Amino acid sequence: MIRFRRALILLLQAIALSALAGMAAAGDLDRLLAKVDPSELAPDADGFGPIRDDLDVAPVLSGGETVAWAFLTSDFVGTTGYSGKPIHVVAAIFPDAVLTGARLVEHSEPIVLIGIPDAKMRALTESYAGLDLRAEAAAGGSAHDLDIISGATVTVMVIDDSLVRAGLKVARALRLGGLAEEAPGAPPRAVDMDRTGISDWTTLSGDGSIRRLTLDIGQINAAFAATGDARAIDRPEPGAEDDTYIDLHAALVSVPTIGQTLLGERVYANLTDWLEPGEHALLLMGRGSYSFKGSGFVRGGIFDRFQLIQGDVAVRFFDRQNRRVLRLEPADAPSFTEIDLFKIPADAGFEPGEPFRIQLLAQRAVGAVEKTFLTFDLGYRLPDPYLLPAATPAVLPEDTVSEAEAKAALWQRIWRDKTVEIAGLAVMLAVLTGVFFFQMQVTRHERAFFWFRMGFLTVSLVWLGWMMNAQLSVVNLMALAGALRSGFTWDAFLLDPLVFIQWFAVAAALLFWGRGAYCGWLCPFGALQELTNRLGRLARIPQIELPWGLHERLWALKYMIFLGLFGVSLASIPAAEKLAEVEPFKTAIILKFVRDWPFVVFALAVLFAGLFVERFYCRYLCPLGAALAIPARMRMFDWLKRYQTCGSPCQTCANDCPVDAIHPTGEINPNECVNCLHCQVLYQSETVCPVVIRQLKRRAAVGAAPASDKSTVAAEQRHGNPTIERRKEVP
Repeated sequence: MIRFRRALILLLQAIALSALAGMAAAGDLDRLLAKVDPSELAPDADGFGPIRDDLDVAPVLSGGETVAWAFLTSDFVGTTGYSGKPIHVVAAIFPDAVLTGARLVEHSEPIVLIGIPDAKMRALTESYAGLDLRAEAAAGGSAHDLDIISGATVTVMVIDDSLVRAGLKVARALRLGGLAEEAPGAPPRAVDMDRTGISDWTTLSGDGSIRRLTLDIGQINAAFAATGDARAIDRPEPGAEDDTYIDLHAALVSVPTIGQTLLGERVYANLTDWLEPGEHALLLMGRGSYSFKGSGFVRGGIFDRFQLIQGDVAVRFFDRQNRRVLRLEPADAPSFTEIDLFKIPADAGFEPGEPFRIQLLAQRAVGAVEKTFLTFDLGYRLPDPYLLPAATPAVLPEDTVSEAEAKAALWQRIWRDKTVEIAGLAVMLAVLTGVFFFQMQVTRHERAFFWFRMGFLTVSLVWLGWMMNAQLSVVNLMALAGALRSGFTWDAFLLDPLVFIQWFAVAAALLFWGRGAYCGWLCPFGALQELTNRLGRLARIPQIELPWGLHERLWALKYMIFLGLFGVSLASIPAAEKLAEVEPFKTAIILKFVRDWPFVVFALAVLFAGLFVERFYCRYLCPLGAALAIPARMRMFDWLKRYQTCGSPCQTCANDCPVDAIHPTGEINPNECVNCLHCQVLYQSETVCPVVIRQLKRRAAVGAAPASDKSTVAAEQRHGNPTIERRKEVP
């Protein structure tokens, strides 16, 4: 025991030293520049200078002279991909505002992990060398062709958006290429929201309130033929040349007259209730053989066939920003196969009084899974009668809106968008809390409780895990430790409401019931293990019982894994995240097994072992379970009821415990218990528990005995006959 304590003290000292080293680490640009050779960003470059104090850029040096400026895109724009994290690209820019090089250095995009080679994404990023930012500024970010990789459309568009917008910000801040010397334009004009009235389709089309992009089959085939791609030419769009490929109309329906005319008074009123202050709504109407929404769009996804572009602002729309419209109100409106509303967020930087365009992405399959793409623009400018006269805006103090307020506004908007999902999780937590508080009543009927538990686990797996991706991970704890070292704020943790609420609930549950409240009921991967084991039992797969001595020693593995990961995380979070792949959660739950084969093989191997040993991973390998078990030692209550004879001589519960968390001596190990409540079912079982069976027999004997014998038995019960079994709670 003394040796163990000494070893633990040495480990904690090493962790503390790692933490001090981590606290001294530099920022992201300094860290990520170390991964890039200067010559990869600029010809003949041989080094980087110190990062400027006033701007997060570093000079790229050649022979001691500055030839370009290096920057990290995520330092200037907050665009995130499918992972919800920035895609870090280091780029360099010449004094004439031309990108001289770009390198994809770090990302967390699951779409790239599915099977798209990382080298392909890096090659695409490098192709931005030579991009003229002056031309991009003049054309509103559309002066270049967008090269799409099939299967990674959104990721590519995020990289494109980050490079162009961040490059423009750096060029303007450094006054490169004369961009900052351009005369500022007039202040944006605001929409006249007091101008109302009903018009008609013909009038709105004539004055430019509705704009249109039309392509027929002949035009789209000619456009793909002009690319010179033989594969695209060999697969022309079927149909006559004058058939409609797409007839796309757009209107800014947050403008009262336009919205009231096209949507009608009732739908427009619903629209205004949907929009928050500062938000606008775009109505897209389409018909033809090509859909602007696409058939691959799913709940929780992003519309990747179009985007709104205004200057260096690009807006992409998620499912929560979309509403379908059944029909248009004007009698003279044409018919459309698709009519949809899209909400433009207030924080997007969109100015309704300025011109913008809808960029349509037309795709063509050129192989089994490969596609090629072309872009077409639908330009839009709100007619002057809908705008207020130009006015010079008042100059606001620089600290009117702080960074903290901006971050708070972001997570609050995310929580509002996920109101339904939050309510669903709240119901699950309320039901689970009721089960634990009234466990004796809930477990009284064995069959009913079994199906309730299977149903709850199915919801945890399918809805909470596969649909909502709300799987907790030891990585969350490592991120928390990193935040505590670098200056803790709640904002980063509040960006994922379901994960945050679960962690809050877990923290409370640890004081009452231990780790089992999460591990045994809410963990999607734990639910997957238990459900697959149940299916294995139905298929008569034999169950393996490890010897108690070996089983008890294997418990220590998960604690060793957790301490190792935690120690590494204090020195390097990225390194710890790679090692955290010992958790198969990302593969089995987040990516649903659509991943590179080594990860899939590991996850399937763990599940395969779980067919023979129920919750094999939970018992011996899970670092998250170990992390939760450590603070769970502080729990204040022992809820699981036991008899005096449990463990000596009765071994019924110990033998039937699904995870072997009951010692042969009868004690329940709270570090290993998953609170499945199976022992509480047995505690009341009239067919399995020897104590209950004996009590029933005594009652039957008392009922059949003469009156004098009944009084004797009753007296024995009152005076504490030692042969009468009594219940007690055992920790």
